Amino acid sequence: MADTWFNESLYPDWGQRFQTVRELARERSDFQDIVVFESTSHGRVLALDGVIQITERDEFVYQEMLAHVPLLTHPKAERVLIIGAGDGGVLKRVLQHNTVKQAVMVEIDGRVVELAKEHMPMIAGDAWHDPRADVIIGDGIDYVAKAAPSSFDVIIVDSTDPIGVGEVLFTDEFYRDCERILSDEGVIVNQCGVPFMQADELQETSARRAKFFPHVTAYVAAVPTYVGGFMTLGMAKKGKNPHQLDVEQIRQRAQKAGLLESCRYWTPEVHIGAFALPPYIAEHLPAVQG
Repeated sequence: MADTWFNESLYPDWGQRFQTVRELARERSDFQDIVVFESTSHGRVLALDGVIQITERDEFVYQEMLAHVPLLTHPKAERVLIIGAGDGGVLKRVLQHNTVKQAVMVEIDGRVVELAKEHMPMIAGDAWHDPRADVIIGDGIDYVAKAAPSSFDVIIVDSTDPIGVGEVLFTDEFYRDCERILSDEGVIVNQCGVPFMQADELQETSARRAKFFPHVTAYVAAVPTYVGGFMTLGMAKKGKNPHQLDVEQIRQRAQKAGLLESCRYWTPEVHIGAFALPPYIAEHLPAVQG
């Protein structure tokens, strides 16, 4: 086997590399550079603009925490909007909840969806064919701007970092529209980077959302391939304070949704514990969190 490596280019002065078995796809879409390769350590890997997005080996950590935490924070999440997440992993986890009646996924880059279906079918499984799923290739910003008030219970934003194609998903206008289309107990979650290296993402995103939502917080997930320690997932919520929930309430909701026993990372205890932030992360949240 040739000694071939993929070097991630997220940071100019620090990074990681993967030994590759073979490259499965490499192309420039209308929006970004896409690479799919098979690694010796992490199975199949998707990278966008040189940055690792998902790996076959540890995707369950990120996907479970990005989907299950907001859906179980909401008292009855039936209508879910997913923006981005072209690999289909978030869609799969959302649809594991038997309480969900509709999951709309809006991905701007159709090539990501097509290449994920072709080369990483294990990520989404049968989610693409679930009758509750509505997959739209289009602009998530435009979709949110035009959606009816209170039309969704949960919004999950799985985007790249706020540069390039993902930049417009981190603006005041976007969060204002999200607040409008969320129901009374509505929840929005999006990835806010690794605060050890990307603290500005969490701080700026939280400050923007605090203009429109009464409760702004964050929780963490330890995803091995997102180097630099904990990945933060920023949450904003209407209605009741999400911190008022306890382990047993989350367990009861998960049981009702048919979720227990199906996860490899998420548990009711992990759910609650993930909001217990180290000071170096918590200091980047608004001083008053509702």
